[in-house]
Amino acid sequence: MISILKPGKDLALPSSYRPISLLGSIGKLFEKILLARILHEVSERGLTQDKQFGFRPRHSTSLQPAHLIEKITRNFGKKRLTGAVFIDVAKALDTLWIDGLLYKLMLLNFRSYIVHTISSYLRGRTFEASFHTATSSRCGMRAGMAQGALNSPVLLSQYVNNIPSPSHHIELALYADDTAIIATSCKPTLLHLPGVIHQRPSTVVE
Repeated sequence: MISILKPGKDLALPSSYRPISLLGSIGKLFEKILLARILHEVSERGLTQDKQFGFRPRHSTSLQPAHLIEKITRNFGKKRLTGAVFIDVAKALDTLWIDGLLYKLMLLNFRSYIVHTISSYLRGRTFEASFHTATSSRCGMRAGMAQGALNSPVLLSQYVNNIPSPSHHIELALYADDTAIIATSCKPTLLHLPGVIHQRPSTVVE
């Protein structure tokens, strides 16, 4: 595992580095084959919410902010207000509950051989962290998926795919572990997002 410095971050802070897992040629080939099987299953059965963007055909990451801008602009024309809460789950890939992911895949009726392959792929892994000339001792991984792995974003999107649908005046915008909850109303006092905040949102566009 190699630590890559994030753009514009402080060299001295450990949180400024992103751990990237590197695989050999056979491991990369295995990832591509497994990814093709997962994407076929997801696409054929429509398992991903329409609100989930990124890592999908015709759902590029740039379309999600464009949709939000269009919604705000349309509300301006109708003299309506737009409030939003943006949620970013810290270390979502690093701390993902593996047994929980496998359970959700079984609930979604993924083919058993895919679930067993993913289980074998995620469980029993070990890693060594390298930084400059230093290398750590080998440790076991009890949770999480590899940063930089081809399958990680798609599996993460399935893990969070059952997020509850909002009410009629609240809309979700999903991108992997990033979530935007958007509310529309004629009055600021009605811009209330149940279960998320209990006061007037701090982000209000008038």
